[in-house]
Amino acid sequence: MTVVIFAQDCDAPVDQVIRQLTDRKVPVFRADTSWFPQRLNIEARLADDRWVGCLSTDHHRVDLDDIRSIWYRDPTAFDFPANLSRPERRFAFREARLGFGGVLASLDTVWVNHPNRASDAIYKPLQLTTAARCGLAVPRTLVTNDATAVRRFHAESKPGLICKVFDSNTIAENGATKIVYTHRLDEGDLADLHNVGSTAHQFQDWVHDKHHEARVIVVGDRIFPVLIHASSATSRIDWRTDYGALRYELAELPVSVENGVRCYMAAFGLAYAAFDFAIDATGKWFFLEANTAGQYGFLETHTGAAISNALADLLAGGAS
Repeated sequence: MTVVIFAQDCDAPVDQVIRQLTDRKVPVFRADTSWFPQRLNIEARLADDRWVGCLSTDHHRVDLDDIRSIWYRDPTAFDFPANLSRPERRFAFREARLGFGGVLASLDTVWVNHPNRASDAIYKPLQLTTAARCGLAVPRTLVTNDATAVRRFHAESKPGLICKVFDSNTIAENGATKIVYTHRLDEGDLADLHNVGSTAHQFQDWVHDKHHEARVIVVGDRIFPVLIHASSATSRIDWRTDYGALRYELAELPVSVENGVRCYMAAFGLAYAAFDFAIDATGKWFFLEANTAGQYGFLETHTGAAISNALADLLAGGAS
């Protein structure tokens, strides 16, 4: 049986997992959802209570009833013919999402992760309440578009506030890419909050006396905790700003944090996630967020954590 992987064309960690699967002699069908409908075809017929048929490209094919597992790793959007108008593109996107996506979503196989489960888990406010219900410590958080509420929340905060985005931190504009990092609010920010009213914003208490952070990769039942030590001023606020200032260290999770992480995965029905934590000087772990397509390759490179092997094991195990 075949492992199906939906991923972007250039994704080195995917290449590594495919090598692992090839070593196990497990067939792989790899595609990006952007290939549909121009380079990827679907043919699906309803047979009683299931879909039969195939996915195919010019060079490869996989039968729907021969799929062992599906790794849905942050693929890109459908790409439609250039001659479609903007309204036609919107219509085509809806049809592709509900038709192509609907057939895939109905397949009874191992998913890493099922797109519907991943879609549920993308909402940061839901992440925070789920984490808290699972016993994980969560910083005080405010979601608002009201500047007065921000100032009131700040007045109640002893360590001060940070501002974070809810989704991707990149903005494409005029051919350039802008990156929005986590920002610590200062007096200048508090004096000029007029842009808060433009949309929803997320403000959190700064984790006081933050000692280091951690990214915790969960693959099925296996957990890979990696401590991230930052040595520059910007990386201490958001370690993504300065990878050169980071040092990585394999660690063990406190039992209470491990229990909370496993509870969170079960609550959302996930097989993979990358959790981010901040750890203060007392050793207390604060949940920040969990990304169902979070990056792990750089952690594997620096620590030797066998994350690709774990993913290959999970995908090769497939459906019983």
